[in-house]
Amino acid sequence: MQKLKTKDFLSISDISKSELKNILDTAKRFKKIKGIPQSLKEKNITLIFQKPSTRTRVSFEVAINKLGGKSLSLSWNELQLGRGETVEDTARVLERYTDCIVARVFSHEDLVRMSRVARIPIVNSLSDLEHPCQSLADLLAIDESVGFKSVEKIAYVGDGNNNVCHSLMLGCNLLRLPLTIGCPKGYEPRKEILEKVDTSLIKVVNNPVESVKNSDVVYTDAWVSMGMESEKEIRMKIFSPYQINRDLIKHAKKNFVFLHCLPAHRGQEVTDEVIDSKNSAVFDQAENRMWTQMALLHLILK
Repeated sequence: MQKLKTKDFLSISDISKSELKNILDTAKRFKKIKGIPQSLKEKNITLIFQKPSTRTRVSFEVAINKLGGKSLSLSWNELQLGRGETVEDTARVLERYTDCIVARVFSHEDLVRMSRVARIPIVNSLSDLEHPCQSLADLLAIDESVGFKSVEKIAYVGDGNNNVCHSLMLGCNLLRLPLTIGCPKGYEPRKEILEKVDTSLIKVVNNPVESVKNSDVVYTDAWVSMGMESEKEIRMKIFSPYQINRDLIKHAKKNFVFLHCLPAHRGQEVTDEVIDSKNSAVFDQAENRMWTQMALLHLILK
């Protein structure tokens, strides 16, 4: 288990293919062994939340505790950030007290600004551009349920201009896993992400049936993310053909695996009969947040 070369983890593109595999292999090992290494003993990790959180907060706090470290969870408004202090000054102060900053923010640029001045690692636990920690859990779920060597096609259906989709694209590109994104016109992934991937491997289509056809994995996410509530009515109409339901999954492989990063808006992007079916691995996927984040922190701080 070699230490990661990167200081920060803001994007999947911050790590190499071998480092990504190392994180996933370490997470698998942690899931199996009884004695978790206390590699974060006497280390303190600051968790900053500008957005509400269930899985991110709990999975990181438990991961840190299991590794013997201590966490401090703070909302944006609890810090002087809420009163106008710059993210640079906040990062410079926190590095004097703690060993790592894990931040869930609206703007990816805030993480970049922290990383430029901080001497301690900055970890992106969600931004408007990427959700790399989620992608680690997604890839582990795919390997556990299908196996990387057996994957012939992964489908992501819904909003392509989405942080989860962006990180999944970069992760699949690193591991050479074929991914087809099915999204409405005008909701394709950002150009800056598309420029980083092999478009013969990572494809974008506007037909949901085409994206799902013969897929081993079908993945979706919320149509209306936090901060987009004013767009809800129009998004419900535009994305309705992209709902993961009985009719759409008929085009996937019979033993396909359904994934969702949660929280799910049942009856919108997915129906109950799919998310609660035997094909669903969403709760295994959610559990993997803890194991992969344990592996990430272990390797970035060891």
